[in-house]
Amino acid sequence: MEQKLKQDHYKVKASEQEEKTQYKTGRGAQINTKNRFLKNETSREHIEAIDDWEEGNKPTLYIETFPKTIVNKVESPDVGMSYSMNPYAGCEHGCIYCYARNVHEYWGYSAGLDFEQKILVKKNAPKLLRKFLMHPKWDATPIMLSGNTDCYQPAEQTYRLTRGLLEVCNEFNQPVGILTKNSWILKDKDVLQEMGKKQIVSAMVSITSFNEDLRRTMEPRTTTAKQKLKVINELSSAGVRMGIMMGPMIPGLNEHEMQRIMKAAADNGATFTAYTFIRLNGAIKFLFHDWLYKNFPDRADKIWHLVEQSHDGKVNDTRWGVRMRGEGSIAQMVAQQYKKYGKLYNMNAEEWSLDRSKFRVPGGQGRLF
Repeated sequence: MEQKLKQDHYKVKASEQEEKTQYKTGRGAQINTKNRFLKNETSREHIEAIDDWEEGNKPTLYIETFPKTIVNKVESPDVGMSYSMNPYAGCEHGCIYCYARNVHEYWGYSAGLDFEQKILVKKNAPKLLRKFLMHPKWDATPIMLSGNTDCYQPAEQTYRLTRGLLEVCNEFNQPVGILTKNSWILKDKDVLQEMGKKQIVSAMVSITSFNEDLRRTMEPRTTTAKQKLKVINELSSAGVRMGIMMGPMIPGLNEHEMQRIMKAAADNGATFTAYTFIRLNGAIKFLFHDWLYKNFPDRADKIWHLVEQSHDGKVNDTRWGVRMRGEGSIAQMVAQQYKKYGKLYNMNAEEWSLDRSKFRVPGGQGRLF
C-alpha cells in the first residue's frame, strides 16, 4: 500500500489512537499532518499531563493579512484557467480531499486541521484587484474566483471580500468565473445578474454527492446538495450562466452518482459541466487515509486500492492531462459515464465564452482586443 504510506512519516502515536474515539464532528481532517517545510513540530505525548492543549474542535481563527498581490498566473495547463484570485487562504468547508490543503504549509501551518481552523483573510483584496486591472497592458483575460479555496466560505459572511472583488470586476467589465459549494453566493445575486447581462460572469457549483451522510463527513461545512440545486436554479433564472463541478469522483464512494447529479443540475438550469477524478497529492494522502479508515472501515481497503489502480499503483499522479482524470478501467468508466450523460442531458452543447470586449478602465478610454 504505497510503501505502507511511508510509515516513518505517518506514525500514529498511542495518544492519537485514543483521540480516534473522539471524532471531531464538523471537521473533515481529524489530525494535523507534519508540515514538510518545518524542522520542528509539537506532539501530544501524554493527555493527562497537558491541561492547556488546543483541542481539534476549537473555534475557527481568522487571521487578517495584507498581501501585495491578489491575481495569480496559473501555470498548470490542465486546470482550465489562466489567472485566479483567492480572497482567503485555508478553507473552513473542511473538504477532506481538497488539493489546496498543501498550500497552507507554505504559510507555516498544517494541511490538516490548521487548514480548516486558521483562515488567512486578505483584507485588501478588492484594492489590489483594482490596481491590477488599471495596468495598461492588462488584456481582460478571464480571472477565476476560487482557483484555490472557496471564495464563499463562512469567512465571507463577515468580510465580504468576494462581494468587493465582484463589484470591482463589474465596474471594469472584467470577465470572471466562480466556483463554489456554498449557497452564500445568492447574497450577491444583484451584482451577478448585472454581470450576467453583460456576459462577463459564469459560475459553477460543486456537487459531489446527494448522500447527506457522506457529504457531512467528506465536506462537513458545505451546503447541502438540495441547496446547491437551488443556487443553480435561482441564478440561472436571473441570467447567470451556471454549471456544475463534479469533483472529485471517488470510486466506491460517489462515482455512481454522476448521472443523478448531471440530470438534477440540468433540470435546474445548468448548461455546462466538469469533473475530476480523486488524486491524493502531498499531505492529502495521509489525511484522506486517516479519514477513510475512520469513517468507512468496512470498505476502506477496497476504496484505497481502487484509487491506487487508477494512478498506476499510487494514489497521486503528477502528469499533465492524466492527474485529473486517472487511468485504467475505473477511471475510463467514469470518463465514459461523463461523456454519455453529458450528451444525454445536453450539457456543454453551446458555444459560449466570457465577453472580453466590454472591458473599460473607469473614467478612461476603452480598449479594443
